[in-house]
Amino acid sequence: MTAPRILVVDDEADLRELLEITLLKMGLDVDSAATLRQARGLLEEHDYALILTDMRLPDGLGLELVREVTASHKGTPIAVITAYGSAENAVVALKAGAFDYISKPVALDALRVMVRSALKLLDAPAPRADGAAPGSRMIGTSSAMAALRAQIGRLARSNAPISITGESGSGKELAAREIHAQSSRAGKAFVAVNCGAIPETLMEAEFFGYRKGAFTGAAEERDGFFQAANGGTLMLDEVADLPLPMQVKLLRAIQERRVRKIGATTEEPVDVRIISATHQDLAKCVEQGRFRQDLFYRLNVIELSLPPLRERIDDLAPLVDAILARLTGPGQAALGPGVLDALRAYSFPGNIRELENVLERALAFANDGVIEVGDLSLKAARPGDALRREPAASMPAPTPLPEPVPTPAPAPVEAAPASAMLGPNGLPSNLPEYLSQVERDIIGRALQQTQFNRTQAASLLGISVRQLRYQMQKLEICAPDDHA
Repeated sequence: MTAPRILVVDDEADLRELLEITLLKMGLDVDSAATLRQARGLLEEHDYALILTDMRLPDGLGLELVREVTASHKGTPIAVITAYGSAENAVVALKAGAFDYISKPVALDALRVMVRSALKLLDAPAPRADGAAPGSRMIGTSSAMAALRAQIGRLARSNAPISITGESGSGKELAAREIHAQSSRAGKAFVAVNCGAIPETLMEAEFFGYRKGAFTGAAEERDGFFQAANGGTLMLDEVADLPLPMQVKLLRAIQERRVRKIGATTEEPVDVRIISATHQDLAKCVEQGRFRQDLFYRLNVIELSLPPLRERIDDLAPLVDAILARLTGPGQAALGPGVLDALRAYSFPGNIRELENVLERALAFANDGVIEVGDLSLKAARPGDALRREPAASMPAPTPLPEPVPTPAPAPVEAAPASAMLGPNGLPSNLPEYLSQVERDIIGRALQQTQFNRTQAASLLGISVRQLRYQMQKLEICAPDDHA
């Protein structure tokens, strides 16, 4: 088996020789060129597993070579060598299609890591004709999904930072995991971080780690997210929620590829690919001064936009099948007549996350695992209906219900309505008792609507059955079967 061949393009003889020696020691064949013209001649004669090019050459820019190799559709990864501190050139090269970059003076350890990462692409499985990689979790047959899968396949072959945009619930983390799974980093960790869920005072410790004794309570040394994702992918979800002081530290870590733990005096190298995601418009956040412009350009090297579910409604049937199979097992649930048409007619403002919620709720109402149109409760989620219900929801008195099923409901459910507890000024004389009565009224109505089926009542109220039982006991609400 022949060794992979690498092309090194640099006009500095000493650096070219250093790179050649390093790559030869890795068991690779190496060709070298000092100019763009020489590099183009070698590219016509040989196929290469990786191309390393300097950004500035005597007869042009390495960026020209990046664009030519990317446009050739050979799939050859090309990495650029940039001068120290010229991060802008690296971003431009990555946007043009470069696989990765390395800064001068060249750190040989980082060079070896980058080369090994590029060589792993040779063993990556080829995508199918529809653009989907084997084992792809991106479900759908629409043209929008086919284009998205094809774009993910191309992005997976690069180490450039990616910014994923899309509405809430559209599958941003799933897309990030798919990029990781198809990349040369698939064998390493994928670490997803919700930036909006971490307290600001803990952010530096969570991202970079800390040494033992660095602060009160630091009983032992701990790695951060960057160390945990070393060699793999770090996803920064809801990155727009990062406070400005943390954005400065994150920018340095991404740019220098080194982090320093709290309490440490030296930095340590990390090799992570950054994928960020947000449902906000980062460009507007920059204009409003809530997000640093330099970090924005660092994260937004390549943008991947996810379509909302309403724009890929043809994918609804396979998505429903996949979700039901995950919730109940293959073949354990089915859709009744007209259910799929009812789903197609709905706009799904919450996208796939809302679809999952609708199906999970419908399964709680379904008989024998067959979901009917009435089980979907889509009417409760429609914006128009929500607006029509809003005035009623804001009134202290409960909305009149259809004739309830006759039940021997105890006095607490039929107790004086909350409106009777309001004084002449429209305010309750005893707020805790008033709020308890409001809650008692709502739970009583939900129980009557579902004929005292606790599971269905809890689903209507958006709480667990355990929470419902606790509230019933707390408010002294008894169902008819409690007297049996």
